Amino acid sequence: MTFIHDTACALVATAALVNTAGRGGEGLPDVPALTAFMRAHRWTGRHDCTVAELRAVQRLRPRLRPVWHRDEDGVVEIVNGLLRESNALPQLVRHDGEPHHLHATPRDAPLDTRMAVEAAMAFVDVVRAGELDRLRVCAYPDCDNVLVDLSRNRSRRFCEAGCGNRAAVTAYRARKAAAAPD
Repeated sequence: MTFIHDTACALVATAALVNTAGRGGEGLPDVPALTAFMRAHRWTGRHDCTVAELRAVQRLRPRLRPVWHRDEDGVVEIVNGLLRESNALPQLVRHDGEPHHLHATPRDAPLDTRMAVEAAMAFVDVVRAGELDRLRVCAYPDCDNVLVDLSRNRSRRFCEAGCGNRAAVTAYRARKAAAAPD
C-alpha cells in the first residue's frame, strides 16, 4: 500500500463522503444516515446528531470534490484553505485501540471540521508522495463518483457503486452479440 493506514482510511472515507452527493440522489438524507456513515468509516469523537451538523457535513462535500479534478497547485490551494480555516494543529494521538496516528483537531471539534481536516491531512500525504493520479473519477459512462486507487498496480477504474460489475456485464453482452451468428 502506498499510504499509511490512517491516510488510506481518510482517503476512502473522503471519497465515500463526496459520493454521497452523486447523481444517485442524496446519500446523507438525514441524521441516522450520517450516523451510519460515521460508523461505517469508523469516525470517532463528537457527533451532535443534529440537522445542523448534517447540513454542515453536506456543505463540505462540494468543497472536497474539486480535489479530484485539480492539478497539484489547485489541490494545494484547497488543502491549505481547509487547514487554515480549521486552525489545524497536528498532534500524535492514540485512542480506541489504534496505534499512534495524526489528528489535527480535537475530538470535540465539530464533525464537519474534523472531516475537512482529516481529508486535508490525507491529501497532504497524497501531494507529498506525488500520487495525485491515484485520485480518479469512475470510468463508467455517466458516473461521476470519485475513487481512490490504492491498488498496487494502479488498475482501479470503477467506484464502489457497482460500476465495475455493470461494465463487465456490458462487455460480456457485447462479446456475446458479436459472436452470435447472423
